[in-house]
Amino acid sequence: MTDPDYGKTADAVAKLDPLQFEVTQRDATEAPFRNAYWDDKRSGLYVDVVSGEPLFASVHKYDSGSGWPSFTQPVEPRRIVERTDSSHGMVRIEVRSAGADSHLGHVFPDGPGPDGLRYCINSASLRFIPLADLATEGYGAYRPLFETEDA
Repeated sequence: MTDPDYGKTADAVAKLDPLQFEVTQRDATEAPFRNAYWDDKRSGLYVDVVSGEPLFASVHKYDSGSGWPSFTQPVEPRRIVERTDSSHGMVRIEVRSAGADSHLGHVFPDGPGPDGLRYCINSASLRFIPLADLATEGYGAYRPLFETEDA
């Protein structure tokens, strides 16, 4: 199976709401605790709102107390690009989608698990695909990620 093209198109960018545009295209940050997915407990896949590129899975999501969706890892490391971000008087590692170059959030070394990472992601940069809809939405290949959840 070939990998779909997850690039950015003018049409996809034009469909973004104002907050999605500010976050993904202008590197903004949404408010904590007042965003779509910070406390969402449904099973499924989180994809880039611009391109549909698969980024994070609910099986790697946890409550970090930060007010933003937090994940211990991406579904595939190649889907994430990391850059040094020295804005706002601090040095952080920004994460962007590989295909569309959408700003997603930041990764911090204070998470749980073996790698100790916390991918702190803006809900506005994501679209949620419920587990039951993976196949019909074209993400059936990611179903095995959730097998332990089904057991």
